Amino acid sequence: MSRIDGRGAFLRLLATEGVEILFGNPGTTELPIMEALGRQNEIRYVLGLQEAVVVAMADGYARAGGRIGACNVHVAPGLGNAIGALYSARFAGSPVVITAGQQEQGHGLTEPLLYDPLVPIAQPLVKWAIEVTRVGDLPRVVRRAAKVAMAPPAGPVFISLPGDVLDAEADLDLGTPTRVDTRTRPSDEVVEALARRLLAARNPVLVAGHEMQLYDALGPGGELAALLGAPVYQQTMPHSAQFRSDHPCFMGPLSRSQPDVRKVLEPYDVALFLGGDVLRMSVWSPVDPLPRGTAVLQVAERDWELGKNYPAEIALNTNVLETLRVLVPAVRRLRDPARAAEAERRIAELAALNWSAQRGKLAAAAERAAAARPIDPRLLMLRIADALPPDAVVVDEGITTTASLHAFRALTHARAHFGMASGGIGWGIAAANGVALALPGRPVCALIGDGSAMYGVQALWTAAHHRLPVTFVIGNNRGYRILKERLASMRGVEKAIGMDLTDPALDWTGLAQSMGVPARRVTDPADIVPAIREATGRAGPGLIDVVVEDGFGG
Repeated sequence: MSRIDGRGAFLRLLATEGVEILFGNPGTTELPIMEALGRQNEIRYVLGLQEAVVVAMADGYARAGGRIGACNVHVAPGLGNAIGALYSARFAGSPVVITAGQQEQGHGLTEPLLYDPLVPIAQPLVKWAIEVTRVGDLPRVVRRAAKVAMAPPAGPVFISLPGDVLDAEADLDLGTPTRVDTRTRPSDEVVEALARRLLAARNPVLVAGHEMQLYDALGPGGELAALLGAPVYQQTMPHSAQFRSDHPCFMGPLSRSQPDVRKVLEPYDVALFLGGDVLRMSVWSPVDPLPRGTAVLQVAERDWELGKNYPAEIALNTNVLETLRVLVPAVRRLRDPARAAEAERRIAELAALNWSAQRGKLAAAAERAAAARPIDPRLLMLRIADALPPDAVVVDEGITTTASLHAFRALTHARAHFGMASGGIGWGIAAANGVALALPGRPVCALIGDGSAMYGVQALWTAAHHRLPVTFVIGNNRGYRILKERLASMRGVEKAIGMDLTDPALDWTGLAQSMGVPARRVTDPADIVPAIREATGRAGPGLIDVVVEDGFGG
């Protein structure tokens, strides 16, 4: 028990929860926190120039580091600015603790400038939201928030911090952190039943989800696939490295086109979904992506996802890594020689169809476009995949430009790739900064569309200010190509209104240089690899503006 003010207690509580960085954009109601930051040296403050950027940086930091991403925004308008990024953090399951300064209690009753109740604004998108009303409650609130954010399935939480609470003094027992370990495994009987069901399948398939990356279950997942001779696809939003690309059973990600996914899954009588979404789609289609004859088996820590859209024959609310650790030996023990031979036959058949085989064919097709001007996005992705250092981390929000990224960039470890999870753009350019801070020493390559990048362009300043090793590659197709494509394919309309980023054109090198980021423009495919190697070899950030074809004749 020691006497301490609320602002000092808040930072001390964060520090003892393992927080090393507080991402923020301050205003008057955050001045108590800014004062306290100057009195300590445990937490580093990273400034973002807009609140969506602040939360996205914390999101990227949390996803890459597997730890709390703490961020502080400014009252109601600041929290409102952050809502899109908070939506993305919820979809990704990022343990972000977002706080906002609030007007002093009582003063808020007069409805001063910038005031609004903050908890109702945040509540729909977080696991828990609360306003602290007494300084004595700060330890309990912050400890609970950290516990809830980190407890699987992880996700963001929100705390409103009134100024009078931050300025008050009290004798406080700050307590200690709590972490909830939910890494459960199924009973022996259930493990055996699941193993027998998989071995009885005529033609099984595995779909790897983001919990495979979260718990680094790529190794045992590969063992299971080899024992069954089962092809493996990534979930329809492959926003992380969920399976090793070089595994002989790996086929690549499923698309979000219902007819395409149905065609892919049609041959399989049993589909085991490992720690991910079951065929989450984008736009509506009259075609159901799951074939009628395909039985669903699920392993996931999120009980809401179990049997959500499709009945599951076996649904396990367990940890995917712990489940695989007992399932693999059970399959190996129960597999007879005939099933072993069948698995080997299936793997042999996959050799001409798997990711490695397809990469060669698709690379040859991309090379045939080497003379195209503007640059073909497939060639850009191939060149980037070949040029990046082995330990590089890719942050992807290129949408159409990066559509072929997974065909060329090998996923070799659980932290090789982080992509957009929610579909909401503007996340990637800022998240790349958080990823770089969470994984020091690792070069980060952020592949961002020009439309997406404009949602968070302020992140370039933060990268320059902190000299972060991020190479920003802007796929410059001069518009919202995904919308143009959907307008044509879904509506039969060629005239695109409000989808061009021209007249005037965006000057990406000028924008980057104005914020302290060295930049160059690439229009010749021969310059892609030298530009990537130069940028990734630099101590700080760099930006490459790559002019790519827009899919509509230019």
